[in-house]
Amino acid sequence: MITVTEEFNKSIDQQRKWIQKILENERETIIVAETNSIVVGWLIFQSQNRKRLLHTGSLGIMIHKDFRDLGIGKMLINELLNWAELNPLIEKVCLGVLATNHRAIALYKSMGFIEEGRKVKAIKLNTNEYVDDILMYKMV
Repeated sequence: MITVTEEFNKSIDQQRKWIQKILENERETIIVAETNSIVVGWLIFQSQNRKRLLHTGSLGIMIHKDFRDLGIGKMLINELLNWAELNPLIEKVCLGVLATNHRAIALYKSMGFIEEGRKVKAIKLNTNEYVDDILMYKMV
């Protein structure tokens, strides 16, 4: 993940407002995976507000470490792609993935995502350790 633990610092009220703003935008959505009323994963799709980019958006996904390799990520992405296909405003779903996240890359490719570029050493993990950010997309 790009985000580090200390960056998760929004209050519950701030989180509610952020989620509400996304849900009110017809080009954005949040999809949640639950098990026994406990959130185990989520996917967020956000778009740009620039006129020439309105047809695109980027997804971010997080699955709790104890619930990985159970197909939850694939389920969330399928739900997003179904939503995007029904949304006449969305034509292109984009994402960025760390080059070291081979499981995620394999999943995205299996679902029809195509690599369209790479940001070399875009992510700095520590003093002398960098990772490329692979950019992928799927037309819907």
